[in-house]
Amino acid sequence: MALTYSAGSLVTARGREWVVLPESEPDLLVLRPLGGSDDDIAAVFPAFETVKGAEFAPPEPGDLGDQRAAGLLRTALRVGFRSGAGPFRSLAGIAVEPRAYQLVPLLMALRQRTVRMLISDDVGIGKTVEAGLIASELLAQGEATGLAVLCSPALAEQWQQELRTKFGIDAELVLSSTVSRLERGLDLGQSLFDKYPHVIVSTDFIKSTRHRDDFVRHCPDLVIVDEAHTCVVADDTKTSTQNQLRYELLRRVAEDAERHLLLVTATPHSGKESAFRNLLGLVKPELAHVDLDSEAGRKLLAQHFVARKRADVRQYLTKEDGLADDSLAERTAFPSDRYFKDETYKLSPEYRALLDDAIAYASERVEEAGGQGRREARIAWWSAIALLRSMVSSPRAAAQTLRTRSAAAVAASAEEADRLGAPLTSDSADSDALEGMDVAPGAETEDNAGSRLSELAARAEALEGPAHDLKLKALIKHLKALLADGHNPIVFCRYIPTAEYLAEQLGNDPETKKRGPLGAKTVVKAVTGTLSPQQRIDRIEELASEAGEEAAARHVLIATDCLSEGVNLQHHFDAVVHYDLAWNPTRHDQREGRVDRYGQKRDEVRVITLYGEDNGIDGKVLEVLIKKHRQIKKDLGISVSVPDEMSTGVTDAIVEWLLLRGRQGEQEALFETDSFQQSFADLEKDWNSAADREKASRSRFAQRSIHPEEVAREVAAVREALGGAGEVDTFVRESLNALGAVLRDSGEDFTAQVGGTPIGLRDALAPVVGAETVERDRPIPFRSTPAVARGEAALVRTDPVVGALASHVLNAALDPRADGARPARRCGVVTTDAVTTRTTLLLVRYRFHLTLPSRNGEKQVVAEDARLLAFEGAPKNAVWLPPERAVELLDARATENTAAAAGERTMTRILDQLGEVTAHLESYGDELAAELDASHRRVRAASGEIVRGLSVTAQKPADILGTYVYLPAAPSPVSASAASASAAPVSAGVSA
Repeated sequence: MALTYSAGSLVTARGREWVVLPESEPDLLVLRPLGGSDDDIAAVFPAFETVKGAEFAPPEPGDLGDQRAAGLLRTALRVGFRSGAGPFRSLAGIAVEPRAYQLVPLLMALRQRTVRMLISDDVGIGKTVEAGLIASELLAQGEATGLAVLCSPALAEQWQQELRTKFGIDAELVLSSTVSRLERGLDLGQSLFDKYPHVIVSTDFIKSTRHRDDFVRHCPDLVIVDEAHTCVVADDTKTSTQNQLRYELLRRVAEDAERHLLLVTATPHSGKESAFRNLLGLVKPELAHVDLDSEAGRKLLAQHFVARKRADVRQYLTKEDGLADDSLAERTAFPSDRYFKDETYKLSPEYRALLDDAIAYASERVEEAGGQGRREARIAWWSAIALLRSMVSSPRAAAQTLRTRSAAAVAASAEEADRLGAPLTSDSADSDALEGMDVAPGAETEDNAGSRLSELAARAEALEGPAHDLKLKALIKHLKALLADGHNPIVFCRYIPTAEYLAEQLGNDPETKKRGPLGAKTVVKAVTGTLSPQQRIDRIEELASEAGEEAAARHVLIATDCLSEGVNLQHHFDAVVHYDLAWNPTRHDQREGRVDRYGQKRDEVRVITLYGEDNGIDGKVLEVLIKKHRQIKKDLGISVSVPDEMSTGVTDAIVEWLLLRGRQGEQEALFETDSFQQSFADLEKDWNSAADREKASRSRFAQRSIHPEEVAREVAAVREALGGAGEVDTFVRESLNALGAVLRDSGEDFTAQVGGTPIGLRDALAPVVGAETVERDRPIPFRSTPAVARGEAALVRTDPVVGALASHVLNAALDPRADGARPARRCGVVTTDAVTTRTTLLLVRYRFHLTLPSRNGEKQVVAEDARLLAFEGAPKNAVWLPPERAVELLDARATENTAAAAGERTMTRILDQLGEVTAHLESYGDELAAELDASHRRVRAASGEIVRGLSVTAQKPADILGTYVYLPAAPSPVSASAASASAAPVSAGVSA
């Protein structure tokens, strides 16, 4: 009859030791290797394989380490934990170390039975990580069984990579380009969303009635909606059919009151109160109508809404947050500011003449079409705007527009003309459908205009190059200055032809030996909508790697607005040039936000805005829209979207004035015209109103449901169990040094060459940093910040490089016969002046059996924890020291040499007597279990249903991984004789 092993017990099978997992049955054991990860779990049939109960083997007294052995083994062990025993089940297993402020949404979520959250932190704070933390935790706890992320198709692959690399969640892409392949693998009658539990879905693909119904029927129980503000409609404005379809999709998804829903957006208002209310209504229906000025309304919203500026989290968990001290303080290195510089240029005489002729043509067409009917008037209007915008963009964009038929020309009605013409010529703040919006629009609307437009197109082509295109000449000048100052800029354009033109003009051509104006060591590449989202990311990585690591090497990216949302560029670029002005300033903020975010190494991001002094458009847009937006952001500390219809009203007035001037010569100044004054007054009123609402909401709805003290308590518990950044830094440096790596310091950061380390470590690092890096002994950069670029390692426990190093150190310590250097050992004897009596330090691994109730039933879990315990004297009469004193012993340094033979004798005596401390170790394990139980209940305090049935039990016996004896150093001869002299009178007095 097969023996029954309880969850958490140790067994020996297949030549190694395993931990029995709760999923085991008497005839089938599910096992995880001792010290291994979930990736190594195996199933064993006791009827066919030999399985025996096991106890963890004690250390070998002759295998002594030095003064660093205990600290290195402890850190290596803790880095390897992938299933923490604390209330945050997922934190030990994810490959990102969250900032303390990023735990706030997670704490809020865990207090809800069904999680409904609107996460509206400022751009660059890390909303993707915050949503990922909640998702991974709900999945780890069994509160959710599947995940769907709804996002723009351009961001789908980035979401997939973030979830896979940071949170270990493998999600399938459901896009128009992938759905046919996925459906071919389905069984008869099977839904795509039943087969794949985790999916990333294009919102625009799934919103159609054809696909929406199937998705809603089989939707996972956890949904994340990215850029959620694009999925709601305002009650008092006309909205596009696309927005209405997206809103209907989300409304039906949110109808299931049992479904977890996370809405993510940096701009929840978008200038419209009713849109904000509709967004809140998706989170919780009563929030759509509750009085948010009342205490009860604010309290209800605070449970579901988090919105913080950078200033709120730049310094966190400090005394200013109400904490007793700054011991847990965390500084997040956001760039402190953006440096704005508006640079002008003038048109060359030839370009001026071309623009005047183009304006005259457009003016005639608009006037002529005005008498032909409303449809013709709207077609001519969009054609005129297309022509003007491409003209001031570049000669190549102008030529293409002049040779392309207007998209609005095929419209059957004025409304259809607006629907076809607007997307290609305006810059909607809410448009998440940026795909295809960077193509040059057409201007041709009638057959008999071909020759005239062709003549204008030929003239435009002849103006390419800095001799006649003074805008390009100005760009070269400003890029040279940025590059000379050590910057790597990204240049944003409106249209694909402009981006390709700039790349040709600025870049070096190895084939023709043409040298660009920015220097031989400057690499220039373009990224536009002609590339797929993944190809864009690949092109950016290619640009960075091609430029190389030389100090003089620079790279310049030319991009359209296909990169203005979602793609993070802070690791490779630190300056932004707006080559083409957007007609909605929110687009400028989106562009700058790709670079100005957490992980940017520069404290100040430079922003240069190029505008034409004499083209009739740029200066007005800059003055009325861009500068006003900057001022509001400076005053509030956050960006406030300009209402789209208001922005369009102003730009329409500018175009009307320009076309009128083209027909009638110089007229009254733009700012004096009635249409402009009315449009600007409407804009000013609405924008100021939106800013006031945003300011009020940020103060009224500031995150108050989670106090910093609560965050500090949980952060301290996490660091106690898993270790902090300082511990990891010390571990990596000391381990690599001991293993023969070559380290070179660079401030807080350093590099390591591992070519001389043991083969086992090199094999472990090759899949992580690249085989070529290891084989060619290239330096691996280690950074103190968790936000690192590809090829760099972060000094955090969850970094793959740190994990590989810790695994090697731990395995070598547990195997006395391992080849090569072994920095950590399971025992050691140190003679030191840090103790006055013999003190023994134990590194103890505890295993806990947790019963975690959830709405989907109970989940049985085995988790591990490592603790340091220290006692003075002999084990039988041990005087136990407080935990903080045990930790201090890790820093004790040897002040005398300890003879190997004496050390082995000491260690043998201690190991022989360790059975005497078993009762204390078990009692301490019970205390830890009680603390863990309380911690789980505290985090879920607001949801009594979730904690009913919760239990935490310590598995016995605990494993003594390491034993380290600290012997007091003998007093020096001088101090000893002094002590004797001072003691003599007392001794005499006593005997007398």
